Order: sequence, then structure tokens, then C-alpha cells
Amino acid sequence: MNQAALGIHERPNASKWLMLSMQHLFAMFGATILVPFLTGLPPAVALVSSGFGTLAYILITRGRVPAYLGSSFAFIYPIMEVSNTHGIAGAMIGSFLAGLVYGIVALLITMFGFNWLINLLPPVVVGPVIIVIGLGLASTAIDMAMYLPGEEQVYSATHFTVALVTLGVTILATVFLRGFLSLLPILIGIVSGYVFALTQGIVDTSEIAAEWAAITSAESIGGFFQAVFTMPEFLIPFVDFSPASVFSWQIVFLMVPFALVTMTEHIGDQMVLSKVVGRNFLKDPGLNRSILGDGVATMIASMLGGPPNTTYGENIGVLAITRVFSVFVIGGAAIFAIFFGFIGMSTAVIGSIPSAVMGGVSILLFGTIASSGLRMLIDNQVDFGEKRNLIIASVILVIGLGGAFVQVSEGLQIQGMALAAIIGVILNLILPGKEKSHGNGKMFKEPATQDQSNSGAA
Repeated sequence: MNQAALGIHERPNASKWLMLSMQHLFAMFGATILVPFLTGLPPAVALVSSGFGTLAYILITRGRVPAYLGSSFAFIYPIMEVSNTHGIAGAMIGSFLAGLVYGIVALLITMFGFNWLINLLPPVVVGPVIIVIGLGLASTAIDMAMYLPGEEQVYSATHFTVALVTLGVTILATVFLRGFLSLLPILIGIVSGYVFALTQGIVDTSEIAAEWAAITSAESIGGFFQAVFTMPEFLIPFVDFSPASVFSWQIVFLMVPFALVTMTEHIGDQMVLSKVVGRNFLKDPGLNRSILGDGVATMIASMLGGPPNTTYGENIGVLAITRVFSVFVIGGAAIFAIFFGFIGMSTAVIGSIPSAVMGGVSILLFGTIASSGLRMLIDNQVDFGEKRNLIIASVILVIGLGGAFVQVSEGLQIQGMALAAIIGVILNLILPGKEKSHGNGKMFKEPATQDQSNSGAA
């Protein structure tokens, strides 16, 4: 393994610090703003909550894990569902409860280790659930790509062309770019699609023009800062809404089960990160601390009105390429994210991105989510010649995609992906031959690491 350019606790000089932190900001930016764009949450709040969540994660893991946290794709569907029935405030309650589950699981891991979690969520359960998450969002991506925004199924050749151009550029960036640029296909696709959309006349730049006019017409330093900086549209419990008046058990059943899926993804990210850095983060600082950090970041986001947070593979990729493992660099990126969340012009630019551009990116993104579930099954060599594995995966897929629901009481349903995940877990627990659910167990094999005495760790 190559030596670290900067160890975990090493601090770069000011000029390098700025450049290295901006790299991480670019890596997370496209994906982090995509989630709020799709779910109707303010992108500026997502940036701010991402930054605060990452700083909280660094503190909870004692500054020993160089991981950046951004908006979670797994929660796109439940946020949309809850928002339709209980509003954004209801989605924030669900996000907070999902984060609370992380805390409970972290406590149980502290007491009993994490083998029980692995047995509860083997690849044969998690893989199909991830497939359902991706494919369940497919119609959303196509609707954004093909139809006029705000219209009911009104086809637009212009919008679909913009979506296809955006998709094409994103695919080319994913396949052909190398090095750091290979980590930015979403951002490159959005920027390219935006430029093409400008040539097609479907970009509303009125907000950008208004922001620019306010900045250029400022007659004092105070007026300039007032024009540049804008308070994000935070949604704070007990200030903007009463949690008790919004709470519903349906919110719990729609959102909390997804925490189990994202925790499994979190473990996978920690293992990849351990291999990249050369340290076993599952042991030091421990999976309990990293899961707790992830949960606290999600709870912070929910109290600001942002989407749940999760560790980002894009930023792990940056670490692998640059060999810069410094948590100071990660912390710098978090501070930049918070800063940009308060810049009015950045909010105006993000808000002007046409839905067709986001639809084009989403076609690839949602398909990639589904494919990652399939990859989990392949990498772990889950044997579908075994009847129990075939049964579990089949039931999860059909229930999750078929729109099944259980009517618990009036106004309370357990439906779709949440129901599929719950039934999958139950089937795995009651059917004989549990050891066959893990395949070759690759997903949870302890990462091979090496001592890096030069890494700057205390």
C-alpha cells in the first residue's frame, strides 16, 4: 500500500488545505443537492446540515475517521411518500427517528458486538431491498425527464432531449474520465446539462438576475453582505412546527426501516475506508462510534429541515486517489459546505436547474442504486439455487415494487419498500439454513489493514 501523503491527524498548510477541502466539496456537491431537489427540500439546508453532520461525525469518532457525510439516496422514496401525506415536517420527524435507531443500534453494538446485526441483515435481504429502492424511483426519474414541470403527463421533446444529453454526458464522464475527475460524473453531468438547457431556453434565470442586481446595487459594505448572504429556509421543530401535532405511526413505518438498510451500507463504507487508509475503523474507534456519528448527523439534519446523512463513496474515492487522509481536510470541506449554504447566489443557481437535467442524471443514479443491490448479491456469491434465498429475494422484490401494503388501522399503513424490508428480515429469521444467506460472507469480512506509523495518528 502506498504511503499516506497526509496522515489522519496531520494538518496541511493554508493553501493546500483550501485546495484539498474544495476537492471534497466538489465530490459531494452534485449528489448532495440532488436529494433535496428530488424531495422538495431546500438545497441550501442540505449543504448546511451536511457540513454540521460531518463535523459532528468527526467529533464522535474522536477525529479518527476521515469520512464526509452527505444526503442519503436511500431515503429519497420515504421522504417523498411522507411529505405527500404529512408534509415536510412529518419527513423530518421520520428522519429524526431513523437517526435515533442508529443510536440504539450503536448502544447494542457496544454491549453485544455487531454479529447480531450481520445476521439480521445478510446480503440476501439487503441486496433486494436496495434493488427495490432504486427501481421504485424509476418512474420519478422518467417523469422529470420527459414531461413539462408542473404539468400532468404533458410530453416535452425539448425537456427529454435535455435529459438525454445530460444522461449521455454523465455516462461519458463516468466511463472515460480518470483521476479526480472520475469522482465528479454527477456534478459534470449537471453542469453540462444546465449549459445545454440554457441553449434550449428552459432555464429560469430570474432569481439569479435578482440576486446579482441586489449585489451590484449595494451601496455599502453592510448592504453588500446583506445581499450576498441569505438565511437558508430552515425548518426547526418547536419553532416552525410542533412535532406532537405532526407525529404519526405511519411515518415510523415508512421511514425507520430504511435505517437498517443504510446501516448496512455504512458498514460496507467503513470496510472500504479501512482498506483505503490502512486502519481497521471497525475496531478503532469502533463501529458503534461511527454508526452513532452517522445517526447524530441525521438527527442534526432533521432538526434543520435537511435530508438524512450518510457516508459518501465519492469522498472515499478522493481519499484513495490523493492519499490525503487528514480529518482537518474533511472538516474544512464541511465548513465550506456550511458557508455555501448561506450564499444566496448559490441557492438561486441550484434552484434554476431544470427538472429535465436532474431527471437525466437520476436515470443513471437510480439505476446505479438498483445495480449496487445486484452487485451485493454477486460479490457475496449468494446462491439462488438455495430455495430460501430465492424465496426471500423474490418476496422482497414483488412486495416492494408491486405496491403491497398492510392496513394496520385507519390512516396507518405499512407499505412498499418498508413492508418489503420488514418481511425480508422476518423470512430470513424463520426459514432454515440462515448460514446460506451470507453467500461467501465477503461483505462483512474483516478488512485487511496495515500499520501506518507515519500517518500522524496519536
